[in-house]
Amino acid sequence: MRIRLCLAALSLVGGASLATLTAPTATAAACTDLDVVAARGTFEPGTLGFIVGDPVYSALQKKITGKTLSSYKVNYPADLSLTSAAQGNTDLVNHVKSQAAACPNQRFILVGYSQGANVVDNSIGISSAGAVVGSPIVATIPAALEPRVAAVLLFGNPIRAIGKSVTGTYQSRTIDFCAKGDPVCENGGGDVGAHLGYTANADAAATFAAGKV
Repeated sequence: MRIRLCLAALSLVGGASLATLTAPTATAAACTDLDVVAARGTFEPGTLGFIVGDPVYSALQKKITGKTLSSYKVNYPADLSLTSAAQGNTDLVNHVKSQAAACPNQRFILVGYSQGANVVDNSIGISSAGAVVGSPIVATIPAALEPRVAAVLLFGNPIRAIGKSVTGTYQSRTIDFCAKGDPVCENGGGDVGAHLGYTANADAAATFAAGKV
């Protein structure tokens, strides 16, 4: 029940604030140095995501100098349907594969918030099955492209509430924010508002990513 309230609050807060948002322009096909691939949270408005994707992309533009950046909004429902995260998983992997083929020197920064973190988790081989708005893995970034993923930035990651985390190949390139009391990523958490506050972590996430590129 707390999680459903949290997701409803996300929709209301994001929608109420959308009018004041100046979002970055998202592009998908340019052969930039870095492509920021962002999976938004459930019902989250915004170009890449009002709470996480947009502020993180803006922070990355300031922190990463001397390199060109593009962005891609993962195309998936981001709703409560059983196949939502799986659709995002498929789209993210397909995008990385097509971009990598078209742009041999391009690297990637993966960003996921809430259900979007499930999408990223699955795409790097960590199943979100059993987590809120999670799904089994349906696609993974090929091993040959793994070195081109520079950083993984996760926020309110639901797999943490079931005792999982990013391990293995991507662990050293991953930063995973879970606010105290966030019921989506903290087992027993009861602070719905904590799940809506990850904009405050945008600068720290961008600093982490800048150190990996």
